Amino acid sequence: MNQTVPLDSAPLAPAADCALCPRLAAFRAEQKIAHPDWFNAPVPSFGPLGARLLVVGMAPGLKGANRTGRPFTGDHAGVLLYTTLLRHGLARGDYLAEPDDGLALIDCRIVNAVRCVPPANLPEPAEVTGCNGFLTAELQAMTNLRAVLALGVLAHAAVMRACGMPATRVRFRHGAIHHLPDGLILADSYHVSRYNTNTGRLTTEMFDDVMIAIIKQMDAAERS
Repeated sequence: MNQTVPLDSAPLAPAADCALCPRLAAFRAEQKIAHPDWFNAPVPSFGPLGARLLVVGMAPGLKGANRTGRPFTGDHAGVLLYTTLLRHGLARGDYLAEPDDGLALIDCRIVNAVRCVPPANLPEPAEVTGCNGFLTAELQAMTNLRAVLALGVLAHAAVMRACGMPATRVRFRHGAIHHLPDGLILADSYHVSRYNTNTGRLTTEMFDDVMIAIIKQMDAAERS
């Protein structure tokens, strides 16, 4: 039975052998046997806790973050995300698709709504709920947080839940900027997946526009 982490006592990250989601734990165990040199554990957040911006993805990719141990590292999705962060001064160094490439985030942190790789790259609703306590703890620990960028509908809904609101209260729409009651800025973008970029649903220019809008909103919030 999948259990939700209590919001008032959730640690910032799951343990390496987290068993909250039996299906995900079993899949991790399978991958450890098939690929013993891979990370094969809940993928930790990347970037400083003191950042103003938190980027929330869906879940680790099998051959990406589940292999490397760093969000969006080692698969196609990381290319657009990290090159955009570099272009806007939210990262420094070079993205070489490996966790030891020296890339560092500036005023930005990245996490996934679900910390473990799911079969077929699709978490089940109970798994998103089970992992939500960790996202709640993440938001609470980021004392300088001004804005969250949700990559896709699942991430948007997870952020809303972590903020104590039903997902339907603020609906996902690419390019939308939502001002939540507690003052947090929530921005929406289509996910930076290969499917979305290859089909043209999300272009470099579209994602760039979202990032520009977020930075402007954060800067305006600082001045107000």
